[in-house]
Amino acid sequence: MTSKNITNPKQVKTRQSGKKPKFTNLIAKTPVHIAVVLIALIWTLPTVGLLISSFRPSADLLETGWWTVLLHPFELTKLHLGNYGEVLGSEGMGQTFLNSLIISIPATIIPIAIATFAAYALAWMRFPGRQLIFMVIVGLMVVPLQMTLIPVLRTYNDLGLAGSFLGVWLAHTGYGLPLGIYLLRNYIGSLPADLIEAASMDGASHLKIFTRVIVPLSTPAIASFAVFQFLWVWNDLLVALVYLGGNQDVAPITLTLRNLVGDRGQDWHLLTAGAFISMIVPLVVFFALQKYFVRGLLAGSVKG
Repeated sequence: MTSKNITNPKQVKTRQSGKKPKFTNLIAKTPVHIAVVLIALIWTLPTVGLLISSFRPSADLLETGWWTVLLHPFELTKLHLGNYGEVLGSEGMGQTFLNSLIISIPATIIPIAIATFAAYALAWMRFPGRQLIFMVIVGLMVVPLQMTLIPVLRTYNDLGLAGSFLGVWLAHTGYGLPLGIYLLRNYIGSLPADLIEAASMDGASHLKIFTRVIVPLSTPAIASFAVFQFLWVWNDLLVALVYLGGNQDVAPITLTLRNLVGDRGQDWHLLTAGAFISMIVPLVVFFALQKYFVRGLLAGSVKG
């Protein structure tokens, strides 16, 4: 009994040696952690300054910097919500905020639906010219956007689509499809072939395989592309400026911000409030889909 309770010296040495590398690794990684925290603070510093400035009166913005508020953080009398009320009301940003939602949501859903169908067809359906079509789609990713503005705008003028939501939806759909098809095709093509073959042997059609198997398993890649597409459409100024022109009834929030910079460039309290209003929705979308983002980016990069 006594011999069984005696601990082997080799095991003790192994356990002790196993603890030391963990502590050593922790010390070795400390500078990396400190560097990451510092980079994160530096990266978020302009956003913090923008947020604080959006709540300050115009007179205080001209006299002192935003960091002076941090010296007396509990003096809330120096902050007010008047800037947001003025921007949303008198500057018309409330309507353009709704216009951006009307533009961004369909311009994200439509290319996702088309790209998912196309990615499944290019990955698992056998038809002549499949690889050639995929190569052409990949090649379209490097075509400059500016090359298409004038031809598409002339076509829109002939069809009466210029200055309408439908024209912007179609434009963003066409510009976003190459990237969407590329990302989703790589992910869907990396799915186990046994699943598709088993569903096919059970008599499932391509549509049923797509809706019951492919779409549920492709959620990370779809969410990743949705983040890319939504943020691009929401922050877009060039496409909206070309295809919507000066139509304020359908103008997005980016056009209003541009007008504020041009017409009210000296009113920093309004510019900061307007800029932070435009940041709210992209931040919500990104953090809501953040858990899928990295998984979608790495989709199809490693097999097995």
